[in-house]
Amino acid sequence: MGKVKIGALASGSGSNFEAIAQACSDGILKDKATVKILICNKPGAYSMERAKKHDIPSALIESDKHQGTREEFDQKMIDVLDKYGCELIVAVGYMRLVSKMFIDHFNGNVMNIHPALLPSFKGMHAHEEAIAYGVKISGVTVHFIDPLEDHGPIIIQHAVPVYDTDTKDTLGPRILKWEHKAFPKAIELFCDGRLHKDGRILRVDGEVNL
Repeated sequence: MGKVKIGALASGSGSNFEAIAQACSDGILKDKATVKILICNKPGAYSMERAKKHDIPSALIESDKHQGTREEFDQKMIDVLDKYGCELIVAVGYMRLVSKMFIDHFNGNVMNIHPALLPSFKGMHAHEEAIAYGVKISGVTVHFIDPLEDHGPIIIQHAVPVYDTDTKDTLGPRILKWEHKAFPKAIELFCDGRLHKDGRILRVDGEVNL
C-alpha cells in the first residue's frame, strides 16, 4: 500500500500544516503519508510560505471574492484536490465550514483540529471562553468534520492545564504544542487503519500515546 495522499486547507499561519509536513518528511508519517497540495482561501497567509519551504504545491482560492454558494466554492477546492489524488483532507486553521457535498466527496475523511476539549468552547474564541468560564483543564481535539461547527466524531483529545494567571496569550501556546503532536498522530491512526466510525462514536484500535 502506498502513502496516503493528504490535501491541506488553511486560512492563516499554518503551524499545524508545518507540523504535518514535517512529520511526513522525517517524522512519524515518513513512510505513511505525503502532503500533495495546500489550498489557502486568504491571500498573503503565511501557510503558503510554509508550503514553499517544504516544496509542496499551493493554490489560492479566495473565499472573499466568491459570489456563489458554499457548494460552488467547495467544488473549486474539490477540483484541485482531485487533481492531486488526495484521499485525506486536513483543515489546518481553515476558518470556513465545508459543505456536506465536500465531506461526502471524500467519504468523510476530512479532519480538523480545535484548541479545546470538545464539545466545550466551540468556535474561534476557545481560549478566551475557557478562561472566562474558569475551567481548570482545556486541551486539544482532533476530529472528523461534519456539516456542523466543531461537531464531528472525535479521534484524539489531550488535556492541558489552565492556570489562574492564564491569558489567551499564555494558554494558546501551551495548547498549540500539543496540537502539533496530536494532528500527526491522528493522521497516523488513519493511515494504519485503526479508526472505526460508529455513528458519531469513533473507536480506535489499541492504545494511543502522544
